[in-house]
Amino acid sequence: MDLLGSILNSMQKPPSTSEAQKNAMKKQKEAIERKQKEEKVILNKFCKRVEEKISNFIKDGTKPYLQFEPMEQMYRSVIRDVATTAGAQVYSFGQEGVDRYAVVYLKDKGPSEDELSVRRGGGVWNDDKATEMAQRRLEMEKQAELDNQEEKNRKRKHGKEELSGTFYKQKYAHLIGQEAAIDAAQKTNMNKSYGEVPSENKKDLRSIEQTMADIKAKKVKKAEDDKAILDGESSI
Repeated sequence: MDLLGSILNSMQKPPSTSEAQKNAMKKQKEAIERKQKEEKVILNKFCKRVEEKISNFIKDGTKPYLQFEPMEQMYRSVIRDVATTAGAQVYSFGQEGVDRYAVVYLKDKGPSEDELSVRRGGGVWNDDKATEMAQRRLEMEKQAELDNQEEKNRKRKHGKEELSGTFYKQKYAHLIGQEAAIDAAQKTNMNKSYGEVPSENKKDLRSIEQTMADIKAKKVKKAEDDKAILDGESSI
């Protein structure tokens, strides 16, 4: 016998499976298969009940939704498959592993934003809650309308202040002071010492006779000046 054969013969062989162990393994396998068959039967029965409930719900057409009890994801998947096949909508709410449940809606009558908000927040949706949310939404719409009207009035008033000068008083009061801003907002008076001629100085207060005499005197002076220029040129 060679060395390798000697070593292999000296090693302990794996213990052989006893008849009792074989029977135990066989029973365990049979129990698993039996449980799987039972679960399949239960699932088939559940599927039939769901199909019947959803079918009746769609045929009735008057109920807003069909809500199921909290259940495991496997059963909710059945509800989703059946509802989708029947042309309905399905939503799930609640915490997974705790209280998550499925709700079926008609294809053209899905949940409102209020209902989704309440259910996703863990609340209970019923007729009383629907009435409460509708009233709250109406109040919010009224308040929004009031706020909108108030904003329009404010802009309208703001526009009038711009035309009247009050706007500038308020706008620049923090820069040049309240009194200075008020003065700046008032009507500007012309400064007589810097080239701005007041309207009262533009009026001709002379009489007609005085005006004619001044015009005549200007003509005579011009004629004399022209004659003096000609005389000076002829003497050169």
